[in-house]
Order: sequence, then C-alpha cells, then structure tokens
Amino acid sequence: MPYEKLTMEDREKAHFADLRELLLRSGEAVTPSGSEYQWLHEGQKITIRGNLWFHQYDRTGGDAISFVRRFYAMTYPEAVKLLVGMWLPSAEATPKAKPPLLLPAKHSAMRRVYNYLTGKRGIGKEILDAFVDRGLIYESAIHHNAVFLGLDPEGRILHAHQRGTGGNYKNNAPGSDTKYSFHWTGTDDTVFLFEAPIDLLSYITLRPENWRDHSYAAACSVSDQVLWQHLRDCPKLKRVCICFDNDPPGQEAAGKIAKRLDAKHIQNEILVPIHKDWNEDLLSEKESRVCKV
Repeated sequence: MPYEKLTMEDREKAHFADLRELLLRSGEAVTPSGSEYQWLHEGQKITIRGNLWFHQYDRTGGDAISFVRRFYAMTYPEAVKLLVGMWLPSAEATPKAKPPLLLPAKHSAMRRVYNYLTGKRGIGKEILDAFVDRGLIYESAIHHNAVFLGLDPEGRILHAHQRGTGGNYKNNAPGSDTKYSFHWTGTDDTVFLFEAPIDLLSYITLRPENWRDHSYAAACSVSDQVLWQHLRDCPKLKRVCICFDNDPPGQEAAGKIAKRLDAKHIQNEILVPIHKDWNEDLLSEKESRVCKV
C-alpha cells in the first residue's frame, strides 16, 4: 500500500484503531488503570485509551498510527496497512475472528542477526545454527530484526517475536498466539521456561551439555501460557524449571507459576540468574574468562 494510494478512509480507519485490542492480539499484557489501560514497554508505562496513547516517562503520545510507527518500527504506509488490514472493532461492535499472524518479510541473509546474537550477546554459534536449521530464527528484510518463531506440533508458525539488532526494539508480531511462542522440543522429561528468547539461548550457551535433550520455551513476557501449552503437547514432560529474570516482576511471576504447578503435582524448580538475567550472566562469564587470560 504505497503512500500515494492511501485513501482518506484508510487513514481515518487506522487513526481510530483500538490500541488495547492491537496489543492483546499481539500477545502483550495490558492492565486496567481507572478509565484507561497501561502497557509496560521495556519497564516504562504507556497509558492507553481507545486509539490514543501517552508515554509516562518521555511525555509523548499520539494516535494509533504513531503508536505502531514507534513501537512496531514501521513507516507511515506500513502502519496504516497493518491497522487497516486487521481492523479492530470497538467494544460495541460484533467481535471478529482473530486476525492471521503478520510475519515480517525475510531477508536473504542472516549476517546482522548472527553478528548481534553471537558477537554482542555471546550466544554460541553452534547453538544458534541448530535453531536456524530448525527454521526458528531468521532476519527481517526491512529492519534486520532477529525474528524468533513459535510453531505448533504440526509445524505451523503461530507466533513471531522481533528483537532489534541495532537498538532496544522488541515486540510480538500482530496476530501472534502467545500459547506457541518461541520454543524447542527435546526428548527427555524436563522443560525450561524463560522470559525472552535471548535468555533461553544464553542459558543453553552457559550449560550446553546434552542441551538438545531438554525442552525450552520463551514466554516473551512473564506469562505461563506457552508452558501449559507445551505440557499439553508433550505429555512426557514431568519437570519444569522456571528461569525468569532476577528482578521483582520476574520472581513474583515465577512464584505464582510454581504454585500453579504445585497444585497440579508437577515437579518444578525456580532457577535464578546471578545477575539481572541469563544473558548478563553469560556476558559476565565471558568477560571473566578474558580477564584471566
């Protein structure tokens, strides 16, 4: 949808799109706050009311189009196309079926993703190769983001999480099903649950022995939806290791998940990184090795 072909109807429709519904359909957590809603983006509060948003820290805001341009890293035409393509009805309108997953276009190479994940993030190349070979990671064409895919047991792509390779951008693609976020299915009875794909890959890099035997899942949040879906899809799984961040939100969520697992008599353990998250642990260990040389 080139810029010059955008109609006034397209622009108005996109302008009035419901941001809460957009976020929920992207697998994001949105909480009520009086007559408004709040969304946490990288720990910072964004206030949502209908098609309007306001950033509580840098005191900026705007409409649905500007929201998508900023937080989904899209151009104006791309933002309008996204919002028009998955038109979000108001609360009074008849609910529509969940829109399809909108996958970012794939780049022909993965140089920037490999440089970012192995160089800046310290992920083992052979581990990254294994996930790429399974078709679970690729590089987006326009912004060169790392795209982490979540598949169902039939191999259908139902979730995509993007992580910027040149900044702090991260978000779930619109239409993502949070029950099938980024994961690896192994052969034994243990599954490790993480907040983010990079933490998952970092943990494997730190503890690579027989890693392919285990199962791993990244919630792309502090939700446990992907965990319960994984347990349903893989009856052999009998033990859960919760590996959330070493901060109040992460550990509070880990404790709640552990209680739910206890109630169902599922063996579980909470593993806590030394630093804020598993990637910081990995980078710290690599730095220590360099200092000892």
